[in-house]
Amino acid sequence: MTQRARRRLRRRNRGSPGKKVLLAFGVIAALAAIGVAAAAAWVISVYNSAPSLASLKPITKGTISRVYAADGSLLGVIHSDNIRQPVPSKDIPRDLKDATVAIEDKNFYEHGAIDPAAIVRAALKDIEAGGKPVQGGSTITQQLVRNLYIANPQETLRRKIIEAHLASDLESQHSKDWILAKYLNTAPYGTNDGATAIGVEAAAEEYYSTHARDLTLPQAAMIAGLPQAPSDYNPFLNPRAARARRDEVLLAMEQQEDISPQEYRSARSQSLGLNPGHKYNTIHQPYVFDLVKQELIDRYGANTVENGGLKVYTTIQPRLQNAAQAAVDSCSLCYSGGPASALASVNPQNGEIVALASTQRYSSQSQFNFAAQAHRQPGSSFKTYVLTTAIKQGIDPASTYYNGHSPITLDAGGAPWTVHNAEPAGGGTYSLEQATWDSVNVVFAQLGLDVGPSSFAHTAYQMGITSPLGIKSDGSPCKWGPKCFFPPADAIGGLSVGVTPLEQADAYATLADGGVHHPPTAIARVEFPDGKTDIPSSSDGKRVLTPGEAYEVTRILEGVITQGTGAGYTYMGCTSEAGKTGTSEGESDAWFVGYTPLYSTAVWTGHPLSRDYTGFGGPTSGPVWRSFMEAAQGSSCPDFSVPSSLPSLSAFYGGHPVSGSSQSSYGTYSYGSTTSTSTTPNTSTAGSGGTNYPPQLYAPGAGQQPLPSPGGGNSGGGGNSGGGGVGGGGTAP
Repeated sequence: MTQRARRRLRRRNRGSPGKKVLLAFGVIAALAAIGVAAAAAWVISVYNSAPSLASLKPITKGTISRVYAADGSLLGVIHSDNIRQPVPSKDIPRDLKDATVAIEDKNFYEHGAIDPAAIVRAALKDIEAGGKPVQGGSTITQQLVRNLYIANPQETLRRKIIEAHLASDLESQHSKDWILAKYLNTAPYGTNDGATAIGVEAAAEEYYSTHARDLTLPQAAMIAGLPQAPSDYNPFLNPRAARARRDEVLLAMEQQEDISPQEYRSARSQSLGLNPGHKYNTIHQPYVFDLVKQELIDRYGANTVENGGLKVYTTIQPRLQNAAQAAVDSCSLCYSGGPASALASVNPQNGEIVALASTQRYSSQSQFNFAAQAHRQPGSSFKTYVLTTAIKQGIDPASTYYNGHSPITLDAGGAPWTVHNAEPAGGGTYSLEQATWDSVNVVFAQLGLDVGPSSFAHTAYQMGITSPLGIKSDGSPCKWGPKCFFPPADAIGGLSVGVTPLEQADAYATLADGGVHHPPTAIARVEFPDGKTDIPSSSDGKRVLTPGEAYEVTRILEGVITQGTGAGYTYMGCTSEAGKTGTSEGESDAWFVGYTPLYSTAVWTGHPLSRDYTGFGGPTSGPVWRSFMEAAQGSSCPDFSVPSSLPSLSAFYGGHPVSGSSQSSYGTYSYGSTTSTSTTPNTSTAGSGGTNYPPQLYAPGAGQQPLPSPGGGNSGGGGNSGGGGVGGGGTAP
């Protein structure tokens, strides 16, 4: 045994009176010594009025929640006003324990729950100061009681007497070592950047970027001196006072024989040696972190998330996240002040978000996550939901034909709707299959009227779209209901609000998983302090399409990559890859949304604050998609599963056999009973372009509020090179 260890053992074995003197009488004796013996009865009354310790619930100081990537690397910690990470007694060094006892309560191991002599000394000083309320004289046990059970303590004699009773109860139930360790995990050690370090582990990280167990003697002494006046002794704010306090602690340790005179002189000669920690305020992948935090709050509530000590393991895979960032950064059109690009990718088998990336860097001025929050016009990438609805209703895309001439004027509920293709050339008769590959607007406008806007909106919702697709008569967005109208322009991507890349990636993932939709989540599992574990991504999902329906859509979307608008821009060498291009009004939003059995990924490129020209979806966003998918998949190229049965589909020409009252004559359609909506368009409203088309109901983006992006901006507007007229809703491939 070392000389230092012998000194410590000798000190702790000096003897403790335990309960040889009842606490109440100790307090009375202390009061009597200063001339207030007549108050003894009152003291006993107050003492006995204290609640039992068992009836009190400890004040929740809170414990930080940690967020990890899928590989176990720390993304960051979640905390509110307090930073706290409790550690067991074995991880608190002896020097730190001795330093705390020496400066806070030198007779801690010798007295009971209170120190009558200390109370007398403190009371005499208060009397000398003019009879102010009793100050000081509290033992470590009393301070622990205050930390655990007394919210907003007031410095009154009544409070200190009740505190003494609770302290006595606490000492009767726990050892001195337990009490000291508990105190060291609950004491405040200073506030920096708006957050208070609670406990020695947080303090060690805050001031020295290390664990409490690794603190040196001078470091331990500096931290032990903080609880008495954390603001006055804060080494970041007042290093001179902090060093003086540290030296005071070291002297007390030397006088208590916790350290030798030589150790005292050596430690005192050292500087504070601060090494500010960033563990509790450094966030890796901040866009992902914010998304995860919000999902946690939505699921468990803010108090549990900020103070519950959760261990949160996310679905974000650093390898894929880095690949996604590299992919969007490769956007040749993206530059400062110009277009931006965003990517979202999910695992189709469980809805786990594996990557979210944006060229827009996270900063104090910009924290808007384009991959998860930016609602943009999807253009022709929305046609997939119309095609899926047609297959659900029994239409055979390979043998069903529509007039492809442009422009075409359709009768949408009594109002003429003029639609243009993306390119001036074209025309003739198209099968739905070929029209999908070539992204022919006039065909999908007719198909949308045939299957019914409310029907394909319902399909989109089932597959994973969550943004409102309908609008009310006043132009405000809505998702469903008797006053919610679904404009036919939605069929070619002319939405009133728009969709996010994450929504698109998740909805297309439903096709990749054979018709099963899994809600997207960034949380793989959450471990609670009590050992319970929640696994949000373990859901079996909900089947919304038959395997055969999903396979038929996928088969057609494979052609977009091999021979359609995505050919030459998106093919990465796998036999099973499907997707759809999309370009909105004015070529302002360029999309490619595609999937394999392993990943479903959406890429958007456009101007964050304007509707300026960006480009077509295939050549603009396609290469970004391919760059990520090649890195993500590597050499793994599994095939889409072929279902045991395919849907029974019917061929027809220019009409929908299950729509009842729908009629067609090469592009003139009666809305009929296919809409399933209860709101009739106000056809008396004159639109521009020489039509009676009501723009507040049909024009893509009409009546839309500014985009939820920094600086606002609108994503609405009528026709484009891919549409025409007020309600053109036209989109490019």
